Amino acid sequence: MYLHQAADGPAPRIARGYDAAFKPDAAYRASLPDLMGAGGPIEGAAVGIQQVGVSNFRLPLRFAARRGGPVTLEASVSGSVSLDAHLKGINMSRVVRSFYEHQDQVCTPELLERILKKYLRAVGSREARLRVAFSFPLRQESLRSGLEGWQYYRVVFEASLSAGTKARRFVEFDFVYSSACPCSAELAEHARDRRGVYAVGHSQRSKARLRVELAPGRRLAVEDLHAHCRAALRTETQVMVKREDEQAFAELNGAHLKFVEDAARLVYARLDADARIRDFRVVCAHFESLHSHDAVSVICKGAPGGMTAEFMEFETLAG
Repeated sequence: MYLHQAADGPAPRIARGYDAAFKPDAAYRASLPDLMGAGGPIEGAAVGIQQVGVSNFRLPLRFAARRGGPVTLEASVSGSVSLDAHLKGINMSRVVRSFYEHQDQVCTPELLERILKKYLRAVGSREARLRVAFSFPLRQESLRSGLEGWQYYRVVFEASLSAGTKARRFVEFDFVYSSACPCSAELAEHARDRRGVYAVGHSQRSKARLRVELAPGRRLAVEDLHAHCRAALRTETQVMVKREDEQAFAELNGAHLKFVEDAARLVYARLDADARIRDFRVVCAHFESLHSHDAVSVICKGAPGGMTAEFMEFETLAG
């Protein structure tokens, strides 16, 4: 056998072992073969590839927080570049190394822009993209009891750059809230008034996913998007709850009944008034307790050359 001991005793043809003491020197490293420089025809069609890179490599990064200074959080990073038709491939480890070179800096969309410019020069590509996803904690005070708890928010920083153009910077933010149905509330009151029947209008956990493009030279904190959502939707789900908080939440939902159409327009009004935001898209999903399906809406600003309302991956909001 080649790698294993045969039953009748002969040793394998190939000896296997790991030399933990071996240390490669510069000459040895220079002798290592590099397939990116290999000759011969391109496998398959000799065409360019729009994105080649790595996805979901994880490392701890520092993120700005207004309360208490920068926090270190686990982040999932994806990075890609374009590949010209005559090139076989890229050195993917450069994407990973570029983040480790900046791991002690505070991660912002602006930092992603700087990394992209450096990386684009290093690999000689025409286009490059970076995406950093993380869960951002904010302390939330209960409605009436004074208790506090940690609420976590899905956040994504993203940047893209094409040769000869300015970088584009994006932030995604998920906000979970309660939506009490206006129609159901009205029907419940009708039953009480006309027939003396106690009824409960339906409400459900809901989610708004914001994707905003930052205006050139402007900055936007995660806390700013959180403030926009809280001011627009008013009924954020709670962390720490006593009886007085649960009663307050019932009153809050009663004061701010909303259809999924209302939710999208309420958030639109807040984002549209923020000069730091060049463009945006808002996706809302109400995970219905009345129906076995969800109610959804998509709205966008419609900036020239910007985002569209082409979004159908509503199942990604259910997590």
